[in-house]
Amino acid sequence: MFLEFFESKDHLAMKSFSLVPHNDNSLLLINSGMAPLKPYFTGQEIPPRKRVTTCQKCIRTGDIENVGKTARHGTFFEMLGNFSFGDYFKKEAIQWSWEFLTEVVGLEADRLYPSIYLEDDEAFEIWNKEIGIAPERIFRMGKEDNFWEHGAGPCGPCSEIYYDRGEKYGCGEAGCTVGCDCDRYMEVWNNVFTQFENDGHGNYEELKQKNIDTGMGLERLAVVVQDVDSIFDIDTIKALLNRVAELAHTEYKKDSNVDVSLRLITDHVRSCTFMISDGIMPSNEGRGYVLRRLLRRAARHGRLLGIEGKFLADLSQTVISLSKDGYPELDEKKAMILKVLSQEEDKFNKTIDQGLSILNNLEEDMRKKNETILSGDEAFKLYDTYGFPLDLTLEILQEKNFSVDEDGFKAAMQKQRETARNARKTTNYMGADVTVYQSIDPSLSTEFVGYDKLTCTSSITSLTTETELVEALTDGDIGTIVTSQTVFYGTMGGQQGDVGTIVSENGEFKVEDTIHLQGGKIGHVGKMIKGMFQTGDEVTLKVCERNRQNTGKNHSATHLLQKALRVVLGSHVEQAGSLVDGDRLRFDFTHFSALAPEEIKGVETLVNEQIKNALPVNTEVMSLEEAKKSGAMALFGEKYGDTVRVVKMGDFSTELCGGTHIANTGVIGSFKILSETGIAAGVRRIEALTGDGLMNYYEETEREFHEAAKAAKTTPSSLTSKIESLLEEIKALHSENEKLKSKLAKDSLGDVMDQVKEVNGIKVLATKVMDVDMNGLRNLGDQLKDKLGESVIVIASIQGDKVNLMASATEEAQKKGAHAGNLLKEIAALVGGGGGGRPNMAQAGGKNPAGVEDCLAKAREVVEEQLK
Repeated sequence: MFLEFFESKDHLAMKSFSLVPHNDNSLLLINSGMAPLKPYFTGQEIPPRKRVTTCQKCIRTGDIENVGKTARHGTFFEMLGNFSFGDYFKKEAIQWSWEFLTEVVGLEADRLYPSIYLEDDEAFEIWNKEIGIAPERIFRMGKEDNFWEHGAGPCGPCSEIYYDRGEKYGCGEAGCTVGCDCDRYMEVWNNVFTQFENDGHGNYEELKQKNIDTGMGLERLAVVVQDVDSIFDIDTIKALLNRVAELAHTEYKKDSNVDVSLRLITDHVRSCTFMISDGIMPSNEGRGYVLRRLLRRAARHGRLLGIEGKFLADLSQTVISLSKDGYPELDEKKAMILKVLSQEEDKFNKTIDQGLSILNNLEEDMRKKNETILSGDEAFKLYDTYGFPLDLTLEILQEKNFSVDEDGFKAAMQKQRETARNARKTTNYMGADVTVYQSIDPSLSTEFVGYDKLTCTSSITSLTTETELVEALTDGDIGTIVTSQTVFYGTMGGQQGDVGTIVSENGEFKVEDTIHLQGGKIGHVGKMIKGMFQTGDEVTLKVCERNRQNTGKNHSATHLLQKALRVVLGSHVEQAGSLVDGDRLRFDFTHFSALAPEEIKGVETLVNEQIKNALPVNTEVMSLEEAKKSGAMALFGEKYGDTVRVVKMGDFSTELCGGTHIANTGVIGSFKILSETGIAAGVRRIEALTGDGLMNYYEETEREFHEAAKAAKTTPSSLTSKIESLLEEIKALHSENEKLKSKLAKDSLGDVMDQVKEVNGIKVLATKVMDVDMNGLRNLGDQLKDKLGESVIVIASIQGDKVNLMASATEEAQKKGAHAGNLLKEIAALVGGGGGGRPNMAQAGGKNPAGVEDCLAKAREVVEEQLK
């Protein structure tokens, strides 16, 4: 009724979006009718029409702990909405909400009460003058109730419509009216008038494009129309609740504790069914964790009701049959939904008894110790070992008036994540890396059909996330897809795997790498860009043509390179490894010395000649014997099967190779060696570029060349002469700088002759200067030696917060016992440093300028001791 009504008002009825947000990291799950339409409101995308209407499935878990405990709370609901993107505004939105409720649904006008934002006189006028509602029946409310905003961004006032359900739902208080907390006045419709922009600091500016975002909970409207107590009493949800009661051999509204479990299971099974239908899989993170929590809470409450065996899949069938008309995807994905529910319930059942018994023991310990809070470590152990989500442990404990140290739980979780991140690799008993891929059915295999085509259609045989085997991947998930056939080449023989996309009408997956898995399977590793895939889906695989072509150019070039190296260097050259991708090539080979420039040039020229010769590249599958007779080069130490693939490039090169190539060497364009280095004894490595990679390299080199010329304030053609003149200038300036530093050091020293003492016929000088570096100190020492003759000299220089120390002793002084190195060892500590050196010359550094005077005084004492 709702969608047809708004279609009659020129709205485009769009089908419900997936519960998985597309390109929106701010949300874990779609929680309102407006959420998936955000790009239209923000202007990032152009809407298919300026007027849109939807019935959107939503999940909210903010009040999850109250679900079941009250008849009001639920996690899954359907939101009816009509939206205007810069088209109609308040007048039409209010008129149509009134028209739909009174004329289409048939609610009594005198039982409907609108509310408006305190300052929204415009909305008041429309309700009062145009709809004809008496002023005393229009309720003005504050920001908390009737103004929609989320921090900075578009926002605006609201106008809600309440329905008076009658005294039987009321609190009986004298002042009971709209806004009372009782169940008499129920809000059924909310018109949001997005007309302002909030800068985040409470400053509001009128928007040029005003939008309408209105919503009405379908379940709430059904409560009103069917005149029942709560959402759990409306026909469709009650049918599901009755099925839960039937399985539990009980009845609703006979025992309040039983009712809590009946309501919780009813709500959670609806949520889980819809979540799985949109490709959300149980996991320990993100939305997958929300699903796992809901599943396990429902499973536990089934046990509390005494339901024997697995029951979630059974209940899910009821959800599907009740909702498949509006949501055909439930029926389409039925097999997957039931399988995922069954598997997850199995997993939980295996550990729940053990976990509950451990929790009982922990409760006993807490009672004995008079404690009421379970430690975070124990709660984490229950989560990690027995699969108890934190809120399940909380719920069980709260029933017995205990609580949990939630911060401690988070800390234990963080510690485990870091440990897992730091653990390099886990290996199994075979010594192989343990990965999620070991869980894949070993009977599956993939046929590679991509040598002569880049597109094929195939079916998905297995899906994994980074940690688990799953039945589906959905928007934003990172994972691996295995198909029965593929055109994607998996990394092997030095050639990097293909990239590209896997698509169907249900979704798109970006392939970022292709790998070989055990048992002949090929894995397409990447990310779901949009939509969802499930096991069994027919998909189209498309290899990125440009990357495959560039990889082929580089791969074919390595074959030409190997032959060229054998021609130029000799037949001892063998391939020792290679790496080719779409950007560059790397080739390792056996040779015992660095290549001379003329050898590199010779190899490069020979390869480029064969490119110019445009040799046809032919591949043929033959027996290993035939291949050897044809003169095909085999990789040393490589094991080959009975049949092999031989790649022939004219009469120049013949090699055994399983990789992909171009059809003709002329396609390579050109070949350039960038480097030639040694990587091990007798093994050399060449890195080179072809085609697009080479052009990109030249463009980058040219850009850097122009940048360098610009920095040198000259033209590229004059750069060499400019650099030469700059070097001459630098040399001259350096010489001049040294002279100036020497003069400054001399000036800083001043006349120190009156500080010179004579000990045992040797002149001793210990003095300080300012801002002289170590080089300058050595020069000063030489000058003073010339002036003083046979002497011991100590100079301390203070440079900022550092101290430089230099000591020298002439030959005669050394004969009489002076030792510059030992001298500095004894005094350097006084300036917070250390150092030493030879008998004739030593230097040290320190970090305590305040100790210089003490250091020099000590130096004089030590020299006197040495010269005795």
